[in-house]
Amino acid sequence: MIFVPFLSLIPALILAHTVLGPIGWTIGQGLSAVVLAGLTGPVKWLFGAIFGALYAPFVITGLHHMTNAIDTQLIADAGGTALWPMIALSNIAQGSAVFAYYFMHRHDEREAQISLPATISAYLGVTEPALFGVNVKYIYPFVAGMIGSALAGMLSVTFNVTAASIGIGGLPGILSIQPQYMLPFAGTMLVAIVVPMLLTFFFRKAGLFTKTEDDATLQEEFVAQEEAEFVSHEPVTFAPVEIVSPLAGQVKELSQATDPVFASGVMGQGLVIEPSQGELISPVNGTVTVLFPTKHAIGIVSDEGVELLIHIGMDTVDLDGKGFESLVTQGDHVTVGQKLIRFDIDVIKAAGLVTETPVIITNQDAYAATITGTYPTTIQAGAALMVATRI
Repeated sequence: MIFVPFLSLIPALILAHTVLGPIGWTIGQGLSAVVLAGLTGPVKWLFGAIFGALYAPFVITGLHHMTNAIDTQLIADAGGTALWPMIALSNIAQGSAVFAYYFMHRHDEREAQISLPATISAYLGVTEPALFGVNVKYIYPFVAGMIGSALAGMLSVTFNVTAASIGIGGLPGILSIQPQYMLPFAGTMLVAIVVPMLLTFFFRKAGLFTKTEDDATLQEEFVAQEEAEFVSHEPVTFAPVEIVSPLAGQVKELSQATDPVFASGVMGQGLVIEPSQGELISPVNGTVTVLFPTKHAIGIVSDEGVELLIHIGMDTVDLDGKGFESLVTQGDHVTVGQKLIRFDIDVIKAAGLVTETPVIITNQDAYAATITGTYPTTIQAGAALMVATRI
């Protein structure tokens, strides 16, 4: 227990400091040089526009994480980074687009409950709820946000706005800006707020990029993939619904999740399980309404109407299905304890990803999670995990 881990770490440390470290440092310097050239070159405005437009798609694919290393290198090489301000502006732009969407649909209780929290989250630097909950789903707010971010990014680079450090994105991002650039950055923030809002209204009225919202067939597909309509899944009973653990492993509070989106509770209430075995079972009797092509996440609506999302690991979408095997298909009716997905824990860890798995109730307006345990604790698959109580 002592010598094996210690002796295993020695060659890894030597390799990291003598080979991998220098290689990583060289690559980092190269990327920093390329980005710095783009930010200071004769067409830096074009670089700013392109980066501003593409940052939101980077977030969708997970590639945005690489910008942290580039920012750090720029701060070390140039004493500041002009990249971070554009990231904060992209957060604001996507948040503004979803806020405009909220304003147009504020009388639709379902849409309002999704879009308003997503707006707040984006303005505070976490855009995933806005992107996946509204903007990418309906396209036109996403495009409006990209255009607004591109214009704001172009102006930010043109005025040489520089951040002293990286920090919280969105509106609080101004706190990272060097004092002499705070005023021009405030101007670019205004652009990132106003332009996406106006474009979202315009696109909706003109019918541009709005096919997914107007196409009834596509709308039905989205409903089946995300959350069941209230009418389709009205609870047949108001009795509390017991949810069993879909995994064996260690349970901890949702707030302890490494992913800030899940930890914030904006996606739903629940718990996080660190699995000890690579087999996922159904926690309820219900219907599989969502099964991602990469098999890393599954959504189930219980027979009583409780909507559950189980997300195996963090950023495991990047594995593109490697190490995952689905034993059911979307639309299947499943029973408590039925095997749903097999996954290889070693494959996930070998990719440098964590295996912690959130189990959350997503229709928070209809059901609340009643959690009475003391955490962290260990649990067996099929053991009582929490209770969903009708609100």
